[in-house]
Amino acid sequence: MSTEFISIHGARHHNLKNINLKIPRNKFVVVTGLSGSGKSTLAFDTLYAEGQRRYVESLSTYARQFLERMDKPVVDRIEGLSPAIAIEQKTASHNPRSTVGTVTEIYDYLRLLYARIGIAHCYQCQQPITSQSLDQMINQIMDLEPGTKVIILSPLIVARKGAHQKLLQKLKKDGFARIRVDGVIHNIEDIKPLAKNKKHTLEVVVDRLVMKTQIRSRLADSMELALACSEGVLKISLPGQDTPDLLLNEKAACIHCGISYPEFTPASFSFNSPRGACPQCDGLGALAEFDPDLIIPDHNLSLRDGAVSLWAKRNSNFFFEFLDSLTSYYKIDSDQPYKDLPESFKKVLLYGSGNQKISFSFDRFTYHKKYKGIIPKLKHRYIETNSAQVREDLRFYMNNRPSMQGDQIKSEFPFSTPWRFEYIGSLWIGH
Repeated sequence: MSTEFISIHGARHHNLKNINLKIPRNKFVVVTGLSGSGKSTLAFDTLYAEGQRRYVESLSTYARQFLERMDKPVVDRIEGLSPAIAIEQKTASHNPRSTVGTVTEIYDYLRLLYARIGIAHCYQCQQPITSQSLDQMINQIMDLEPGTKVIILSPLIVARKGAHQKLLQKLKKDGFARIRVDGVIHNIEDIKPLAKNKKHTLEVVVDRLVMKTQIRSRLADSMELALACSEGVLKISLPGQDTPDLLLNEKAACIHCGISYPEFTPASFSFNSPRGACPQCDGLGALAEFDPDLIIPDHNLSLRDGAVSLWAKRNSNFFFEFLDSLTSYYKIDSDQPYKDLPESFKKVLLYGSGNQKISFSFDRFTYHKKYKGIIPKLKHRYIETNSAQVREDLRFYMNNRPSMQGDQIKSEFPFSTPWRFEYIGSLWIGH
């Protein structure tokens, strides 16, 4: 059988009149003709129907009952036909999470393929991921500086809905005293009922240590218990340090770099799942951020004349005293065009004064406080408001930009998201 063509013989479905033709494979083929000439019958009712029928018949009897079965087309034979998908003409979806891959459901098969037979490679040294022994994990932790505080955690629930009451009761019975729920450590006795309709991450605190040379035996016992509770996975948290948790896994780790990987599931390759989505853009591929050029559209105006569009209609005494206090503190003329202001003051105006407190005066009363900045205030209002209209009004000052890619994610999330850069065969997969 030729693999260069899809050969159709004796197609008589609907208004097709016993036609024979060959369609080249691995080509972009367009079928044109007058209305009613049989284009859709050929593409959907003949080729797609036969490809789908063959695919369904290759599955088990149990699986077939869940799939829609199409009628066998009226045709003598079709050769060289592979399982097919059909993208029908319809109104495009405005959902940013909807793509050709999700609409046709081919993305589901790809995620399953990568999760089950993909060969994971380390995102730093590109070496294959292998299992990591308990001794290797202990040596990795013993390399920490003496005096470093360490919390050993055993992940039990990862981003799963439910109140998880039975698990919490079991942990109490087993003698555990603390648990980290959604990133916050609580005493198990004091924990409040969890919202059953929200996703939660539960990690039991197995031990808390201060690193020193004599701690190895206790560290080994605690890590062994943590691995047993979560079937081969544990986390090391370093409180007081601005570093992400270190994930250690008996089943998947780079022996060269010491980086462990979570268990791969289809959700690990889905931008619609918290396990696979980019942590910065939540899988949308773009970030909506407040744009300084939209907030200050005319740089020829002064602050007093309304250079900041959000302040253009403010005429109260309180506002002008606030503006005078802010500009006086930085020795700025509020009647000066915005384009002539120092860059250092523009940064303060938009993003705040940091830890520096400014003296503000109002009605003979003086107080000292940090200035938050225009953009942080807008972000806070956008997040906290429950009004759809307010959010819609604030979007007028926002622009989309691509979320960070490649090396940016690898450097910023070295432990928490290494699975976003998987090497499968000759293909790198990045979210």
